[in-house]
Amino acid sequence: MKPAPDVEKVRFDVRRGIVDRSSAKLEINPFDLHAIEAAVRIKESVGGIVTVISMAPPHAEPALRDALARGADRAILLSDRRFAGSDTLATSYTLASAIKKLGEFDLIICGEKSVDGDTGQVGPEVAEFLGIPHVSYVTEIKEVGSESVTVVSDFGVAYYSVRAELPALLSVTKEVNVPRKPKFKDLMKARKAEIEVWSADDLKNVLDLNRLGLEGSATRVVKAYYALEKGREGIKVKGNEGIRKIIELLSSSGVI
Repeated sequence: MKPAPDVEKVRFDVRRGIVDRSSAKLEINPFDLHAIEAAVRIKESVGGIVTVISMAPPHAEPALRDALARGADRAILLSDRRFAGSDTLATSYTLASAIKKLGEFDLIICGEKSVDGDTGQVGPEVAEFLGIPHVSYVTEIKEVGSESVTVVSDFGVAYYSVRAELPALLSVTKEVNVPRKPKFKDLMKARKAEIEVWSADDLKNVLDLNRLGLEGSATRVVKAYYALEKGREGIKVKGNEGIRKIIELLSSSGVI
């Protein structure tokens, strides 16, 4: 789960080419709400334990408590200055390393993408680092068995039914479910729950410290700007020239 900032309020550090996540409140990335809901529904159906893992600054803790209130059983925050500036490669490497530290697992569920990065790369990259199959753009989880999971995936041109052997990773879309709203008693319980915080040193037995943060990133943001849409341009015509002007414009633009 990625704690994402309000994209309308967050500041961008132009000099370093990174998002200043301390400049805005962090909340659960909207796409990851559907991932959490999918995991909790599977737990309610066939059993299991749902562990939420996030890589974020310390002030992301409320977002993890929100995940616990929504049905997760355990929350782990990967927080260390050495993680700062990570691109999708370094991020997925760090997350995959944390999963390795956890030990055995059956299924990893991610949101399709994040509202701030919008790449959709981290989920599949985590699967590649772990050497497990993955299915992206999952719109429906049809069946979870002891050895495989069957889902419906949006391939753009058509919807396909896909079966993947476990352990596997799924990246789900907003079509997969409607996230529940946490109950008051669950919110109160989550406020008292433990949020485990792991630093880079806690992962040093399962990763290479030189592959973290900016140093471990294969890409750099060299420029950031707001892509403002150009508004419509109106043309005024007077008297009987209207029809002739419209014909000329349609002809010059190739419409007729």
